Amino acid sequence: MTLDDPGNVAEFREPRPIHISGYERQQNDFYPTPAWVTEALLDCVTLRGPAWEPCCGDGAMARVIQDRGHRVVASDLVDRGYGEHGVDFLAARTFPEGCQSMVTNPPYGDGGGSVKGVHARGALLGFTHHAIKLTEQADGQLALLVRFQWLAGRKAASLISSGPLSKIVVLRRRIRWFDMGPMTNHGQHHHAWLFWDCHHERGKPPEMLFAG
Repeated sequence: MTLDDPGNVAEFREPRPIHISGYERQQNDFYPTPAWVTEALLDCVTLRGPAWEPCCGDGAMARVIQDRGHRVVASDLVDRGYGEHGVDFLAARTFPEGCQSMVTNPPYGDGGGSVKGVHARGALLGFTHHAIKLTEQADGQLALLVRFQWLAGRKAASLISSGPLSKIVVLRRRIRWFDMGPMTNHGQHHHAWLFWDCHHERGKPPEMLFAG
């Protein structure tokens, strides 16, 4: 797998559910990120310049980043009342003008929606591949929220290490994506932030941190 081969994104697009949870899948992988998750990242890294949130949803993550003093360019393919909608991340060829970092909770491709390229086998691999490529072109930074066990996959490990991985921020708490009062279940998965930084010394191992 090489980062200069755009065919790799389309390579991972055959349907395959990843897991079954106690909740119905949300249309187009829409899961607003609890504020503490983004705060945990920002406690561990320093963003350079304005940040791009290309899967902004209802603005849950973008608002936290703004509250920390960063300007945010927010976009999404679907209109959820926040940011610029109708923007296909996989069709993007550069960071938005002025942006030096990208921070997002990407679609995992578990099924239950219809957005192009989102609910498909390897959707997260394709998304990550494209995100790393854009980040390296911008000489910037990239933070992706992923399931911790995803890091161990052969293809994922190869892709993750192909970019300038600087930090892995492991969340101590499992994320609860829904609030149903006393009926709320504990999160099914452990998550981590992967943080690439093009100013990170090549060949230097990433730092592992624990937060949240």
